[in-house]
Amino acid sequence: MAALPRLVCASSVVLVVWAGFCSAVCVEVPSETEAVQGTHMKLLCISCMRREEVTASTVVEWFYRPEGGKDEPIYEYRKTNHEFPSRFSGRLQWNGSKDMQDVSITVLNVTLNDSGIYTCNITREFEFEIHRPLFTSSRLIHLTVVEEAGEDFTSVISEIMMYILLVFLTLWLLIEMVYCYRKVSKAEEAAQENATDYLAIPSENKENCAVPVEE
Repeated sequence: MAALPRLVCASSVVLVVWAGFCSAVCVEVPSETEAVQGTHMKLLCISCMRREEVTASTVVEWFYRPEGGKDEPIYEYRKTNHEFPSRFSGRLQWNGSKDMQDVSITVLNVTLNDSGIYTCNITREFEFEIHRPLFTSSRLIHLTVVEEAGEDFTSVISEIMMYILLVFLTLWLLIEMVYCYRKVSKAEEAAQENATDYLAIPSENKENCAVPVEE
């Protein structure tokens, strides 16, 4: 009987180490919360997957709650897929992965009436030699369906900055062109003045201006 507590402690240690390992490598990506009417919307639900050597059974339940209403089951995965009769009948598609880390579903042809709160419940029962621990987790997705896609704020800012940069570069180029034109014009005027002054000098003065050559 003394060996049983030691086995339970060892199993607990293994479980803690396993949980720490999974939390270190698992990345839970939040789902998008806005959909456009008439498109397909993937309700993303990520659950930390188990280690390969640990056997576990997974149950996934999806619920929908309209504004001011109650949760109603719409989809379930329990070894096989099952779609409950609801407003989504024929419009739900399973997008889960084989390792049951991704347990997402897709709503086809979303309508304005599909706005509401979607709940993803995950239940895992791990099969250890000594005990069978049960872990549950839940994800809430507040979905809003709009008639037309709104322009992303970041893209709007980027577009504005692009136009400002184009205007600045255009002005800078014009200033440089004017500056170069004036510089060339002044150089030409100075050359013409020098040529005019030289031609205005009498011939004898031009000869005197010549530098004598020493033999």
